[in-house]
Amino acid sequence: MKFFTSLKFALLAAITSVISISAHSDDVSGLYALVKRRMPSHSNAFIFNLSTTASSGVDTFKIRDASHDEGDGNANIYIECTTISACARGLYTYVTEFGGVDIWWTGSRLDQLPHKLPIVNEPITRSAIVPYRYFFNTVTFDYTTAFYTFDDWSLLLDWLALRGVNLPLAWVGYEHILIEVFREVGLNDAEIASFMSGPAFQAWNRFGNIQGSWSGDLPTQWINDQFALQKQIILRMVELGMTPILPSFTGFVPLQWAGFPSVYTNDSFLEPFDPLFANMQKSLIDKQIAAYGSVSHIYTLDQYNENNPYSGDLAYLQNPDPEAIWLMQGWLFYSDETFWTTERVQAYLGGVPGNDSMIILDLYSEAQPQWERLSSYYGKKWVWCELHDFGGNMGFEGNFVNVTAEPLRALTSPGSSMIGMGLTPEGMEGNEIIYDVLLDQAWSPAVIDRTLYVSSWASRRYYVSDLPSSAVNAWEILGATVYSNRDPSSQATLKSILELAPALSGLVRTGFSPTLVFYDTNTTIVPALRMLIQAGYESKSLLKIPEFQYDLVDITRQLLVNRFITLYETLVATYASNSSSSATIATASQPLLQLLRDLDELLLTNDYFLLGKWIGAARRLSYGNTSYAALLERNARNQITLWGPTGEINDYASKQWGGLVGGYYMSRWETFADYLVETKDNGAAYNATAVANAMLEIGEQWNSQTWGLTAGWETVGDSWSVVQALATKYA
Repeated sequence: MKFFTSLKFALLAAITSVISISAHSDDVSGLYALVKRRMPSHSNAFIFNLSTTASSGVDTFKIRDASHDEGDGNANIYIECTTISACARGLYTYVTEFGGVDIWWTGSRLDQLPHKLPIVNEPITRSAIVPYRYFFNTVTFDYTTAFYTFDDWSLLLDWLALRGVNLPLAWVGYEHILIEVFREVGLNDAEIASFMSGPAFQAWNRFGNIQGSWSGDLPTQWINDQFALQKQIILRMVELGMTPILPSFTGFVPLQWAGFPSVYTNDSFLEPFDPLFANMQKSLIDKQIAAYGSVSHIYTLDQYNENNPYSGDLAYLQNPDPEAIWLMQGWLFYSDETFWTTERVQAYLGGVPGNDSMIILDLYSEAQPQWERLSSYYGKKWVWCELHDFGGNMGFEGNFVNVTAEPLRALTSPGSSMIGMGLTPEGMEGNEIIYDVLLDQAWSPAVIDRTLYVSSWASRRYYVSDLPSSAVNAWEILGATVYSNRDPSSQATLKSILELAPALSGLVRTGFSPTLVFYDTNTTIVPALRMLIQAGYESKSLLKIPEFQYDLVDITRQLLVNRFITLYETLVATYASNSSSSATIATASQPLLQLLRDLDELLLTNDYFLLGKWIGAARRLSYGNTSYAALLERNARNQITLWGPTGEINDYASKQWGGLVGGYYMSRWETFADYLVETKDNGAAYNATAVANAMLEIGEQWNSQTWGLTAGWETVGDSWSVVQALATKYA
């Protein structure tokens, strides 16, 4: 996000040292539990053996056929590994490359493994090319997982483990312990309540960007439930061989994030030189150990997320604490590069003793890498990260070369201190292939071949016998075009202009959160969609696969939102024409409004594109408490629309969801079209302020609504028939 102000901070250091960043466990029971959970009919088919003889320090696994005298004699596959994480990756390698099945964000299909497991023949040995495979952005915990249950987390954590992730961030439930620490130092409950932010905005409270909640105080039930959920999450992470990165006390207590009223963003910062800081830090970490066990010695510490130190003096930026070992997001070095000069960054990092006492996430490596500018972070350890998605945007985009070749170049560059590869999306809303490939590249010393990869990926995604070639060809087109984006002005997921507050100009843009489509829709999206439809005709089995249904809707969605740009530009051009009339403007607006109706109808056919899924997930966490449910719904609504009490970050986290398109965006565009007709009719000048005020009023009204417990949760209509009709109309 792009909001920056100068805050009076000092450099925070952890008071505890990191002993190790790998899970200290030789218990493989978590792997057997994963197999039983995802492949119950093969619960006895695998043997996992954690090797104690390997000394290379590299995560390595070996897969081979099991002999009859191993295990209980019924096992088929033997997986030997140096770490639990390597064993999980070995299991994934077998089920994908031999079994032909996979696990997706939309669900696990691992239970479709063949009844008779394929044999391995020649043993396979592979190693990770980096010690650490990282996952999560701090804000993912709001843009995606804010209202997750443990069932949701269970799927995601299995997805992570199988792909070899061993270093995930673990923020859930932080507020419970933080509140206990605040009480210890004398803050009363009213003071604490005025500081805590709402359930859908906690990431920015943790960053020190905001305080308080414009939707009501953070409920005690939320605090307690999230703490209990975190205990489940931490336990599962450790069982699966992951080392959770735990929060620490960042120093923020009850300055101001640009654009927000001070009542919501006037966070203060406790200087680390103050003895109270060390006491609070120790108390928080001790309480985490008591709650979760001694599962990790690494903590996340981010203090300058779109905030600046009050001083740029090089001596001030050095860290006075020689014990500091911590992990931080490197977003600050990109988001305000003018402040964070090479000299200042070197001074800042140089205050931390040694090069093994810190890990930096080069957060946006695929588009705005900082590791070269900052000389591999002056020897500090760092992780090559793919950010890619801002606010949970949904448009197709990816740069296959950048997420395969570039990490290898960074790893082998002279003087490189890179130790990991990871994913740091703000939200997880599609484009799954471009995330998968980076985690796969972490286990390949050679650059992954795009053509071979896309073909294999699509074949697993649509696991049917005799998969039509047209299904694979559709993805090969997308892989060669929309997922091979080399346009430097649009290196992120695309946002559609239909999600933005209507205006006469400024909607079609490049750069940050781009809306300009960088590819030719007619030679990419259109043929890919037609090929998928053809595959559906050739194999009726495909129509039963959730991922095929998802992709049909997703590609059709992309087709329609791309067509919207032309309709919008036609409307604006008609309005600007001296020869136009109110009637011609009204006529020009109708195709645009009809497309929104069509898009909403499409999205309502699939559960993964429903506004009701988001709001329903929020409300269900109330367990029937009406007032609590209403607060959760207000949080859910506000985040994806106004993002703030009066639209301070309007539409940043917008979504193309059924119910949101028809119930919110439609209202804004109808109002905009009516305004254009009215001003043309009466000869009045266009008033951008009046339009913006009208859009804010619509947003505030929509945010105040509640659906109740039964409205709008379910899908409507049939995806297959709607997709075919819209393809005929818009392709």
